[in-house]
Amino acid sequence: MRDALAGRLLAVSFGAGVDSTAMLVALRAAKLRPNVITFADTGGEKPETIAHIEAMNAVLLAWGWPQIDVCRKVPLATTGYADLHGNCLKNETLPSLAFGMKSCSIKWKQDPQDQFIKGVKRGPNTRPAHPVWIEAQSTGQRIVRLIGYDCGSADLRRSKVSIPADAEFDYAYPLHLVRWIRPDCGRAITQELGAHLVPIKSACFFCPASKQWELYWLAANHPELFERALLLERTALTGRHNRFDEAAFGASWADLVRTADTFPRTTGTVGLGRSFAWNQWARVNEVVDADFRVRRSRADRARFTLLSDTLREADNALDSRTPGVTPIRFVRRLEEAAFPR
Repeated sequence: MRDALAGRLLAVSFGAGVDSTAMLVALRAAKLRPNVITFADTGGEKPETIAHIEAMNAVLLAWGWPQIDVCRKVPLATTGYADLHGNCLKNETLPSLAFGMKSCSIKWKQDPQDQFIKGVKRGPNTRPAHPVWIEAQSTGQRIVRLIGYDCGSADLRRSKVSIPADAEFDYAYPLHLVRWIRPDCGRAITQELGAHLVPIKSACFFCPASKQWELYWLAANHPELFERALLLERTALTGRHNRFDEAAFGASWADLVRTADTFPRTTGTVGLGRSFAWNQWARVNEVVDADFRVRRSRADRARFTLLSDTLREADNALDSRTPGVTPIRFVRRLEEAAFPR
């Protein structure tokens, strides 16, 4: 990794999850100090993610590294919303990922980080270019964007569809260079920073990619956010853009959510889960009451937490905060070079 990236202008795209945190640990082990570290806040981040950024800034300060620059898209005042959740609610639609597209990520995560580095000349996002961009333009160097994809099968698929360079940036995946999969990332963070800095999965609280164990976790830990996600889904699927054909299924989407055990087979998106509606899932699994309010008793939260722990894959992010992460040591030659005792 040092051979591949030494001497380059480095811009870390920090996602505030396990992989991107481990990427920082690996970069420090290789003695590669980034020029800028950015995080894009969609306005839908979980509180634990924002707290992790603050905690990592304390670590970076101790390292003598740049602080994490939080980037936010500022919509025009006339839009009537300030973030991705408000965008979906105002337009009565689901995030684009629910339809198999990535425009929400591009609009609310990629573009704000690009604009933070390159600068914007006009509009509500006006800002000067970052010094690393000015240096790149004046010296003819290319900035390398560092992405925290690990060597697990899912992230390997994602990186294969990415391009190594575009007109403005080169791209590199440090965790591929050190061949770390998700458990390696968690262990590296635990060893060098402490288990308390192994973060939860970073994603919007209404992300269509959420799995059922994550829905239980959200209901147990942030019932108010889960209710906001359910409202967003109901607004989208019963609003002016509703494409659910009542004639074809014998009942409206709202009726099916309230009464049916499952949705009829369809090739269309039926909710935040794409093939399932969060509202119906929550009702069938007794996460909510008849008015779609999350059950908040101590027994209910304990049940949600237990189900989250039971369903969570062993190599996923530690959202359930199950104790007992066992530290391991780095490969000996890497550890001795980077962390002399």
